[in-house]
Amino acid sequence: MQGLFMRAKEHHIDIKKLSFTGLIITLGVVYGDLGTSPLYTMRAILLAGKDNINELLIYGSLSCIFWTLTLQTTIKYVLITLRADNNGEGGIFALFALIKKKSSWAAILTMAGGAALLADGVITPSITVTSAIEGLKLFNNNIPVIPIVLIIFGALFFIQQFGTNFVGGSFGPIMVVWFSMLGIFGFSQLIHYPDILRAVNPAFAVKFLSDYPGGFILLGAVFLCTTGAEALYSDLGHCGRANIRVSWIFVKITLLLNYFGQGAWLMMHNVSGIDLNPFYSIMPQWFLLPGILISTAAAIIASQALISGSYTLLSEAVSLNFWPKIRILHPTFIQGQVYLPFVNWFLWITCSLVVFFFKESANMEAAYGLAITITMIMTTFLLSYYSYQRGWNHRLVLLMLTVYLTIEGSFLVANLHKFKYGGWFTLLLASLYFIIMYGWYFGRKLKNRYVTFTDLYKYIDLFKDLSKDNSVPKTATNLVYIIKANRPDQVESKVIYSIFQKQPKRADTYWFIHVDRIDEPDRIDYQVNQIIPGVLIRVDFHIGFKVEPKINHYFKEVLEDMTATGEIKLESTFDSLKKHSMHADFKYILIDRIMPNDYKLSGIENVTLGLHRLSRLLCISDVRALQLDSANTIEEQVPITIDQPVETRISRLN
Repeated sequence: MQGLFMRAKEHHIDIKKLSFTGLIITLGVVYGDLGTSPLYTMRAILLAGKDNINELLIYGSLSCIFWTLTLQTTIKYVLITLRADNNGEGGIFALFALIKKKSSWAAILTMAGGAALLADGVITPSITVTSAIEGLKLFNNNIPVIPIVLIIFGALFFIQQFGTNFVGGSFGPIMVVWFSMLGIFGFSQLIHYPDILRAVNPAFAVKFLSDYPGGFILLGAVFLCTTGAEALYSDLGHCGRANIRVSWIFVKITLLLNYFGQGAWLMMHNVSGIDLNPFYSIMPQWFLLPGILISTAAAIIASQALISGSYTLLSEAVSLNFWPKIRILHPTFIQGQVYLPFVNWFLWITCSLVVFFFKESANMEAAYGLAITITMIMTTFLLSYYSYQRGWNHRLVLLMLTVYLTIEGSFLVANLHKFKYGGWFTLLLASLYFIIMYGWYFGRKLKNRYVTFTDLYKYIDLFKDLSKDNSVPKTATNLVYIIKANRPDQVESKVIYSIFQKQPKRADTYWFIHVDRIDEPDRIDYQVNQIIPGVLIRVDFHIGFKVEPKINHYFKEVLEDMTATGEIKLESTFDSLKKHSMHADFKYILIDRIMPNDYKLSGIENVTLGLHRLSRLLCISDVRALQLDSANTIEEQVPITIDQPVETRISRLN
């Protein structure tokens, strides 16, 4: 699919605008998870109701599927949620960035939703690929499904480090073939049993939930038909609202044709007590092998979409300070494509463990759906809050919140039945992600509570005197500090401590660099403030949350611009080097604040700080995160200064 991205870029086509190319790309990027759900949804329903397969089960479950895809996927996500775009970007982290008042509860909701979505990224590739390969058992029941799936995973995760644009160009066309196949074979059964279309009547869904034994619990299996709906929102930035909405018409029609076709086949055959997958049963015998191959290709594309989505999700989480700084690479020149080595190998190991542990897709279905329900509920809360902030009528917001909490709450209760059968796995994984996010986000908040700022202008004369004091050894011609003070007249006390107290650092020019990670995804610009011309200069970078923070590279461009305008001279100040036109030297200073051991925190603060220390084990250094020159960077540690009341003072004896 990335190949199409590149060709679109070469021909100056905006793939976010409605176009044929954009629609094809959207089919390959957005609908992998949602589009492969017919592989296992009806089978999961039949397995759950295997002791009582009758007309009510088939008509009622199909009615539930139809109205789930209509109310949940079409209305909530396609029509409403896609409107909440952050300069074209979507997803739960982009939604959080849109919220004006970022309270702690909003951050916790975002963490819970993001963690559950990441956990879903483990189970989806496992169930889709396994379901597709299990079709080979129709030819030979002794086919080694698990080894084949593990080999596919090994190859799939191995190629991620090289970028996927060399195979991605075929994703869209393959998904066109896939959805066409879904629609054709579903329609081929419908014409023989058109009465199945009566299941569109919501009365069948109501009767199913109220009269069928365990019908409400079966909602957990019905929910599998919409598990990929969150991807519609997450991939908004890749494909654009118009392409997603128009392509959804085609996708929904083919999905419903296939589901109702499976239902028609079931009504025409007595399948009571038989373990089968109606998805493959509606195919003619001569098409089974091509059908399995196409299904496998679609499953791999769905897996690729979830893997790439996990990279994007975590890279946004890093930018918004929800996740520790980790290594983020760009394997191709395609804008927006990222590769996270840690995430890639973690996903490979966990996906392989899921396949090895659960063995069959039928067992994985028990683990699937519970986590993503949590994501959908969190999105509903955040979307309602955002809509209220945007000025929507409060009654309309309350109606939306009530309707979707009722729907998703029902799915959650039904899915909780899966907990002991495998749902515990995704909840455990989501909890692990949440703990890391909570420790990192609130641990930083806790430490930042004790960040003290000082009036920079009180030290103007001191900066001037120190820069000219030859009795102090020169640390560097240009000394660069990364600061957090938002106001140009302030600086952290730790910086003043580092320059004047810890070990006086003389330089000809002091540079204060402030990196402002803003809510606009793709913005990148800077401002310069000459506080003491030629001696103390502040540079403010405004970088969107989807932009790579190449601070070393950006700072060089700033220096080039300022040299061109005559604001500074980049030549060395040393006479022996100046006559050879050598450039001036630069030294970066990074400061880490350490909490003093003698300060007593509350119980919850100690827990938060402990989780923060654990999350730091995943964190790379600021040198790597900001892509600074490690050979010219000094990392210092200074204590966090906290004013503590002294109850008693030590006494002197002599």
